[in-house]
Amino acid sequence: MRKPKSPVRKPGRIARGKGKTVVGITYDLREDYLKEGYTEEETAEFDQLATIDAIDQTLRGLGFLTDRIGHIRTLTRRLARGDRWDIVFNIAEGMHGLGREAQIPALLDAYGISYTFSDALVLGFTLHKGLTKHILRDLGIPTAEFVVVTHESDCENIRLPLPLFVKPVAEGTGKGITVTSKVRFRRQLRPLCRKLLKRYNQPVIVERFLPGREFTVGIIGTGKDARAVAVLEIRLRAKAERGVYSYINKEYCEELVDYFLAHDDESMQAGKVALAAWRALGCQDAGRVDLRSDGGGKPHFLEVNPLAGLHPTHSDLPILCSLAGMSYRRLIRSIMGSALKRAAANPARSLALKK
Repeated sequence: MRKPKSPVRKPGRIARGKGKTVVGITYDLREDYLKEGYTEEETAEFDQLATIDAIDQTLRGLGFLTDRIGHIRTLTRRLARGDRWDIVFNIAEGMHGLGREAQIPALLDAYGISYTFSDALVLGFTLHKGLTKHILRDLGIPTAEFVVVTHESDCENIRLPLPLFVKPVAEGTGKGITVTSKVRFRRQLRPLCRKLLKRYNQPVIVERFLPGREFTVGIIGTGKDARAVAVLEIRLRAKAERGVYSYINKEYCEELVDYFLAHDDESMQAGKVALAAWRALGCQDAGRVDLRSDGGGKPHFLEVNPLAGLHPTHSDLPILCSLAGMSYRRLIRSIMGSALKRAAANPARSLALKK
């Protein structure tokens, strides 16, 4: 008599609890890439395990079922296997290309799976600081004059007034920013652009330097529901790299940087500019907008971070939320609330689960 075949688990949708939403979590874990031979700086934007633990535990505490997916290669394998989730909590920055932040959202869009934070289009152009500033400048939102340098020879045609500020066009966490980023003499510009073009293999943005106060504004929500949670002023300590919120200063912010909630007229104007920029760019759920004032105290847009870091005590967004009286749990709950509201309004959101 033939033995009956053992049941074989077929790949398919993730097992779901009664009435509970299953949340997949996509992320780039820093230690994974370090093991592959990438450098500390190359992995600076990626997350520590403590961040993933905090997000996972908070989501579970809010009543969600969670499934840690990881980076895009794991996500690709699991989608091909047939795994699905009700929604994905996506904080993956990506490793390669100017569209690296948009890769996972684009993949999830193809499978009809909802996710947190901004979509592929927004993440595609906001990573490019020059494209973002072009859009906002055309909409009348204040931002410093700038030029995008794609070749070293472009420096010959730059007529912006000194001093200037120079950085890679598509990096975060202060990568490529040091005390030399502030250019006081024309002779410094071309060698610095040459160095950055070669090191980061991407264009460089050259901006008129803004000498005033520096702010970062936390935003929660989407469209008309978006609001500025708080305006955080960034002040460098005596031991910090002077004059710039650099890679080193950000990496060791606990020792080198002081953060203060700001409530005066200038900071409130920074909050208004940040919110206008957030809505104009179509950013979703939560993130940060960085600003700096000119010599007259007028805040100008610097850049937007629609995938803001979420380490409970190290990342700017949780820090400013905490100072404003918003707990980490409430922050994650607000992010999920915004994302689920968008998903409910999208008739295609359950496409993958129905197949």
